[in-house]
Parts: sequence; structure tokens; C-alpha cells
Amino acid sequence: MNPMKNILLIQTSFIGDVILATAMLEDLHDSFPEAKIDLLVRKGNESLFKGHPFISEVLVWDKQNAKYKSLFDLLKQVRRNKYELLVNLQRFATTGLFSVFSGAKEIRGFSKNPFSALFSKRVHHSIGDGTHEIQRNRLLIDDLCNNKASNPRLYPERLDLGKTPIKGDFVCMAPNSVWFTKMLPKQKWIELIQQLPKDIEIALLGAPGEKAVCDAIIESVKDREGVYNLCGTLSLLESAALMKMAKMNYVNDSAPLHLCSAVNAPQLAFFCSTSPNFGFTPLSEKSLVLEADIKPSCKPCGLHGKKACPEHHFKCGDISLDKAVGFLID
Repeated sequence: MNPMKNILLIQTSFIGDVILATAMLEDLHDSFPEAKIDLLVRKGNESLFKGHPFISEVLVWDKQNAKYKSLFDLLKQVRRNKYELLVNLQRFATTGLFSVFSGAKEIRGFSKNPFSALFSKRVHHSIGDGTHEIQRNRLLIDDLCNNKASNPRLYPERLDLGKTPIKGDFVCMAPNSVWFTKMLPKQKWIELIQQLPKDIEIALLGAPGEKAVCDAIIESVKDREGVYNLCGTLSLLESAALMKMAKMNYVNDSAPLHLCSAVNAPQLAFFCSTSPNFGFTPLSEKSLVLEADIKPSCKPCGLHGKKACPEHHFKCGDISLDKAVGFLID
């Protein structure tokens, strides 16, 4: 196998998908340690790779402002870089066409991409059979790598807890998601906080726009000391570092789940409307998935969740918390 010298990986989806793509970065670096590896992501996700030890350059696509001009400017840069290998994890036409015109010597991607017939290698991407996303991605480079498929990995610096109000043992909770039907109901988060040992502090994590939800949760447990709203106060990497130090992390089927996996932080993940069989389950050594004891026939109602329950009952969010508390103590 000839050594690769110049590699580009494309994953311009949302945070969770980009974090899972870091497993491929690990595999490519392990197989080609001398190679220059670049990564193309959507604007906003580049902060995940601050200080990354072996990514040479993070290329940023601004999808919100001058979307196609930004992509065309990137294409000119990519063509100048003359990549030997381009791996496109996206299954949509825009990045497929971008890959075809990239000038890369070899292009690999999924057959679902409308331009995959022009790729050097394409593989099938199937969701719903329990195969994890990192295994689906790995199929694109399996013949290039001798090692076992890696888990995703990020490289945050250790967080100084002095930047937070935390003083003792703590857990993290990430109650929010872009999709309503992926979120454990607010009342369940309140119940979980009330059931945890009183000597355990609780950090609520999220983006700045999610602060109000966490404020409402804290207002409902105001007699319980040691609950802090850290939404918008930490970067993604700082959040990952905090999760790594926590005794437990309680998350939805959303980006914080994958942040935990990427730093091997203990986690318990609530799967409401989505299914673990989709392949986005936790990869931490200590992890557990909880679903409703009685699964409604309408579950799963979609791959990405929905803005509201289509059946107007949200029974998939009725998840027992007994194991959630016990898993922390075990």
C-alpha cells in the first residue's frame, strides 16, 4: 500500500456527525502518520479542533452567508492543495459535485450521493440495522487501514474548574436538543435532579439560546442547592473537558452524547423518539441507553426527531428514571 501524503475529509453536517467523523481521522492518522490531513466542516464546528494534534488545516464552509461563493472559494483552495485522497462523508449533491471537481486523485463516498457514480469508490450506507455510524463511515477506508476501527476522539485541554461555580463532586446534564421529540421532557429533568444525592452538584450545559430552558428547570428545583446553569459559558471543547471530569453525564440523543463519547466520559443517554438501531449510541466505556418501558407503536417517528409529537401524546418521553439514578451510584 502506497503511503498517502495529502488527505481531505469532508463532513459539513451538524456537530454530532462531525464528532463521529473524528474516528476516521484517528484511523487515517494511524495508518498514514506522515500524511497531511485536512478537514472541511461547516462554520461553527471548527472550534472543536482547536489544538488538535494532527489535523494540518480546518477548512470552513460558511453555509449561512454567501453559501455558494464560500464553497467556490474553498474549491479553488482544495484544487491548489492537490489531494491524493478525498473522503466525503456527506450524502448530498453539493459536496458530491464539489468532490468531483476537487482535483483529488482518489475520491471516496457513499452511493447515496447523487454524484457517487463519478467517485473512485462508493459504498452503501444503511441506517436501521444497528450498525454504528463510525462503522458505516469506516467502510469507506477499510481497505486502507490495518487497525481496528477507532472511537471518535477530541483533544480538549483540562478545564480549570475555577471558571465554574462547581466545588465538589458533580454530574452534567444537557436537557436540550434542536428537535423537541429528542428531548426528555422538562418535568423528567426536574424529577431526576430531585432524586440525585444532595451532595452531588449539577451543571446544566447547552448553547446560549438554551439558557432559558435551564433557568426554568432551576426555578422548579430552587430549594435544591448546587444546581448551576452553564449554558453559553463554555466552548464545545470546554464542555467536553467538564464532562470528562463529571461522575456522570445525562444526555439526549444529541450532540452532547457524542461529546462524551469523544472523551470517554461516563454517560446515560435518553432515547425518546429515535431508535438506538439508527447507530448513534454512546461509545464511552461506561454508558447506558434508556428508553420508555412501553414503547409506542409510532416510535421511531423519524431519523432526526421532530419539532412536535405527530401523535400529540409523546409517550416515548415517558422514561423511568430509576436506572438513571442507580447508574450514577453503581
